[in-house]
Amino acid sequence: MIYKDMKVLVCGMARSGVAAANLLAEEGAYVTLADIKQESELSEAIAMVSPAVKIITGRNPDDLLSEQDMLVLSPGIPTNLEYISKAKAAGIPVIGEFELASRFCKAPIAAVTGTNGKTTTTALLYDIIKEHNPLSEVVGNIGIAFSEKTKSIDKKAICVAEVSSFQLETIESFRPKVSAILNFSEDHLDRHGSFRNYVNIKARIFENQDEFDYLILNYDDIECRALAKNSKTRVLYFSRSNFDIEGVFLQDNAIYLSINGAKTYLLKTDELTIVGAHNYENAMAAMLMAYVLGVPLNMITNSAKKFKGVAHRIEYVRTLNDVIYYNDSKGTNPESSIKAVEAMDRPILLIGGGYNKGSDFTPWIKTFEGRVKKLYIIGEVSDLLEAACKNEKFLAYEKVAGFEEAVIKASKESKEGDCVLLSPGCASWDMFKSYEHRGELFKKIVNELK
Repeated sequence: MIYKDMKVLVCGMARSGVAAANLLAEEGAYVTLADIKQESELSEAIAMVSPAVKIITGRNPDDLLSEQDMLVLSPGIPTNLEYISKAKAAGIPVIGEFELASRFCKAPIAAVTGTNGKTTTTALLYDIIKEHNPLSEVVGNIGIAFSEKTKSIDKKAICVAEVSSFQLETIESFRPKVSAILNFSEDHLDRHGSFRNYVNIKARIFENQDEFDYLILNYDDIECRALAKNSKTRVLYFSRSNFDIEGVFLQDNAIYLSINGAKTYLLKTDELTIVGAHNYENAMAAMLMAYVLGVPLNMITNSAKKFKGVAHRIEYVRTLNDVIYYNDSKGTNPESSIKAVEAMDRPILLIGGGYNKGSDFTPWIKTFEGRVKKLYIIGEVSDLLEAACKNEKFLAYEKVAGFEEAVIKASKESKEGDCVLLSPGCASWDMFKSYEHRGELFKKIVNELK
């Protein structure tokens, strides 16, 4: 598509919105970048915007719709806002920043989605791919706006992308060469309305793929496995329970590749530095994606063994007086935090709570018995999480007013052989700018403990 002289409204002045606006301005479009926040709140973002872009702040841009040829949404902008509905009704194309960026990408794309494990899988896949093809780049929900990188990605590279439901909600032609869906659990229901709608949006990752592409699915997740029947592409699986699949499976603490009936040993799980059964799934997905992209098996296994994990996802912080501190701030929903709790091999003092996204906390609390010595509840969700604890008869909890207070209390009440785990099971937006902000503060407090 030619964007020169098009009038484009970009909505949302977060990193993705700024990158999209700058990309379009570079292409010769007449770009307006709008955000409901006041100008005083957006000074850092505004400093990054091209001088060719017109900026509107402090209001919704309803009055600008009649002038526009297209709307581009940042991932954080809900698609059901009134002015966006008006634009669609008026026949104005509405796409997301990720869709826009994908139209400029000349390299094949390897895309990862799912409720949990996206960032770990994407980071590991990128490590493997980068070793094989140094031209390659990583983009998307992992923290690097696709629009920042898309035009500079060499056609001989591979573009590794973490893709959220917010980004998939607004695609049109986005087509990865290899896509993976890791798992499903209730998440973002405050935006998507229902679990079924959430699953359908995630499944859009493969809607434009054909028989020359690949779809990687978690065989052990019923919702994932069921998507195979809707796919026009080649489907492979990863599994911790089924040894007869086409793909990668786990058997007797070892990971194997199985293609066309031929089984090849890859590595032992204790050779991985990332811990927990969920991380074995993440590793299997990444290794299988790399394999279908042509990376040699020895390079795949060597990179997997060297991979140290990602920041804020069961991230080791320090050991003090034989108490281990882990930062799992990226545990922004109960299912993700279940995996963190199950990955620990020590008694846990758990810091949980924050902004509720419409989740059911009961399954998470059910995992506490025999694992969690005490839960320190923080944030907006405090009363709801307390009620869920009482309902499950888990009474070893304390509601704490402040985040720092919770960390210090957990540290003081810990004993040798314990672990202090930040895995909130909730989003961070009630108290922090992002889960990264929350995790960095946790690490700062922990590293200052005497």
